[in-house]
Amino acid sequence: MNETVLSVSFAGPHVSIQDAGRRGFMRFGVPASGPMDRASFAAANVALGNPAGHPAIEISLGGLMLQCVSGAVTFAVAGGGFIVEHGERKAGSWTVATLRAGEKLTIRPGHWGSWTYLAFAGDLVAKEWLGSASTHALSGLGGGRVATGQQLTVADAGIRAEREGAIPCPVTARPSHELHVVPGPQDRFFAPETMTAFLAGPYRLTDAYDRMGVRLQGPALPPHAPLDMPSEPIVRGSVQVAGDGVPTVLLADHQTTGGYPKIATVIDTDLDAFVQLRPRDMVAFQAVTPERAVELARMRAASAARYLAAIAAPAGKR
Repeated sequence: MNETVLSVSFAGPHVSIQDAGRRGFMRFGVPASGPMDRASFAAANVALGNPAGHPAIEISLGGLMLQCVSGAVTFAVAGGGFIVEHGERKAGSWTVATLRAGEKLTIRPGHWGSWTYLAFAGDLVAKEWLGSASTHALSGLGGGRVATGQQLTVADAGIRAEREGAIPCPVTARPSHELHVVPGPQDRFFAPETMTAFLAGPYRLTDAYDRMGVRLQGPALPPHAPLDMPSEPIVRGSVQVAGDGVPTVLLADHQTTGGYPKIATVIDTDLDAFVQLRPRDMVAFQAVTPERAVELARMRAASAARYLAAIAAPAGKR
């Protein structure tokens, strides 16, 4: 069995192992987790010929540095505008190359994006929890945080030279400063002028940004009724407003229930581009009907399927 061993020379905060997510457990209070940018995560895997949900490493703005101790493996990096330094070569993310014993791989932030994904042609050895290697950041359960000094193993490591080269970066992978939202489900807690202020914006992403969510700075959204609602299920993309009137967009590791009102819900197809914004970037919200949200979701799903089918072919045949 071919095996590649990697030593972690440096890992920034929020670098972790993720797969497609832990499905079916939210009713038991277990977050789904999974990648922040699901489209880029899938692209990194599919460009290597892996299943779209194969375990990979999610890398934050803190960056990652690996040393190949033994073996060799083809890897892919997709997501954001990160910089990939490999041997004597420097490239942007959205690339496939092969790492060999003695070589160093450094991935650091570039001009845009907050998250990128490192996938391998092989099986990244990782712990599973409830059938998934996705890491829940707060508890550490799952594949786990990647830490400086750690060793990683890729089992059944393969060299896929026919896949080396650039991965086309779709326009939809770029950060989006305008999000479509469906008002509610607790918009009744907010006066009409507060809803108008929310949609007029704009808001700035704050440094209070992690895998659970991001707090926004902008027009205050004070509820106009007592916050006596019982806790209820919440979803990725919920815009939850605390008693101080500050909105938070909930993300991959969000809690499964919450008792604060949700003024709106960001449609799922906009979230991957949203998480590529950086703290202090601006964002605005545009209200759409549930019917329009479904239309947008179907169009994005069809576009994503065509894109993944195209990059699934070896580089010379794309």
